Amino acid sequence: MDKELIINSTPTEVEIALSEDSRLVELHREKTNAKFTVGDIFLGRIKKLMPGLNAAFVEIGHPKDAFLHYTDLGPKLPSLLKFTNMAINGQSKSHTLENFDLSKEIIKTGKIDQVLNRRHPILVQVLKEPISTKGPRLSCEITIPGRFLVLTPFSDVVSVSKKITTAEERKRLQVLIESIKPKNFGIIVRTAAEGKKVQHLHEEIRDLEEKWKKIHSQLRNAKPPLKLLSELDKTSSMLRDVLTDDFNNIVVNDKDMYGSIKSYLNSNFPEKEKIVHLHRAKKPVFDYFGITRQIKSSFGKTYTLPSGAYLVIEHTEAMHVVDVNSGPKMARKNQEEAVLNVNLESAREISRQLRLRDIGGLIIVDFIDMRKTDHKKLLVRKMREFMKNDRAQHTVLPLSRFGLMQITRQRVRPEVKIDTNEICPTCKGSGKISASILITDDIERDLTYIIQNRPKSKLRLHVHPFVYSYLKQGFPSRQMRWFQSFGRWVKLYENNDFHINQYKFYDGQEDEIRLN
Repeated sequence: MDKELIINSTPTEVEIALSEDSRLVELHREKTNAKFTVGDIFLGRIKKLMPGLNAAFVEIGHPKDAFLHYTDLGPKLPSLLKFTNMAINGQSKSHTLENFDLSKEIIKTGKIDQVLNRRHPILVQVLKEPISTKGPRLSCEITIPGRFLVLTPFSDVVSVSKKITTAEERKRLQVLIESIKPKNFGIIVRTAAEGKKVQHLHEEIRDLEEKWKKIHSQLRNAKPPLKLLSELDKTSSMLRDVLTDDFNNIVVNDKDMYGSIKSYLNSNFPEKEKIVHLHRAKKPVFDYFGITRQIKSSFGKTYTLPSGAYLVIEHTEAMHVVDVNSGPKMARKNQEEAVLNVNLESAREISRQLRLRDIGGLIIVDFIDMRKTDHKKLLVRKMREFMKNDRAQHTVLPLSRFGLMQITRQRVRPEVKIDTNEICPTCKGSGKISASILITDDIERDLTYIIQNRPKSKLRLHVHPFVYSYLKQGFPSRQMRWFQSFGRWVKLYENNDFHINQYKFYDGQEDEIRLN
């Protein structure tokens, strides 16, 4: 699988598009002045204890106090509080935990007011960004992530990613990390560490220790709220988390960012430094690589699949709902197979839409009803396969008696929402039309269907004059390419009465070919 990262940088925002096999699968936007990112570590102050919720509200500098639930405190909370107080008061001279006495762990079923006191300083990490009217969500289980390893203070556990399936490699990494890790620090071995030499892993442990040392030094005489360690910017953190051997291209339109990415790769992945390119063309980088077109076609309430089937994606307060519709072009023969094919095509697209829009929480998918049990099992199995590349934690449940599939997906950031409608050129803004950039896609989709079902009919296509000019321009023109692809010449006619997105097909007897 080929992977590309296309980065569009502006003075106020950075847009990052991740594509797999030329299909847009993730879109990230980061304001250049963003103050709260998942992974940031703060020294906060407990503002309010809520025994009824078994949670606390913590001041970290956001307009709304951050939320800290008892289940996110972690069993090592007493050790964390003890270390924080000692560092603030200057009693702890070293960042190492070699001579630090770990405190007794808290129980899972305890109460928040039994372990925390109001107005006390506390070391916390952002678990979820502010979403809607809610402030950030916090955790006291501090983790410092690297490319291959994650450092977890106050723990002695070494755990290896489940995605490393080879027993010999798991054993090698377990023994290796246990022999080089510092005392009272746990290590989570990430999938990217598979096959790496001890030198690379040891260097990363030292780098992660340096970050912990920086946190310790800033705690001395510190007064909350205070940011102690900032997560990497969005671009670098994505490179750290998603860069794999099948990554073959990174394109950025900003010279400064190009230099910083090249420097980052040179330090961490020198073998990948050559895949970074600076976009020099006059055409905007997202337009040049077809990202704008994919954004226009992928967002919005309705998404049309190549087969003519379509998805309706709606958001409610409690969940997201996806409705699968066959459209007017589903084959009449062998209905069961046709329904299965539409459902499988929809499942692949739904898995992409969840990543692209970063939809989290509970998702209900209403697939087209199927009678055969083996078809239902195949759909569930394929859906799980399609979602394997999704980095967010997720669960896919089997179809219910009513043909509904329930999916839960981790939500750490607000959902990506993009309005794809354009101002209507006829009514000057009093109404909206579908994105006009997609008109040729719609025409070609209908043309494919007509030729398959009416192989001998002569075809005439009536379109708006602007679209007519576009289809005629160039050599070979779009009209000529249709002839090469389908072996049929489609006559074009311009109609001044049509709006820009309107078109109609006619046969040799000049009867309109109706598709709906």
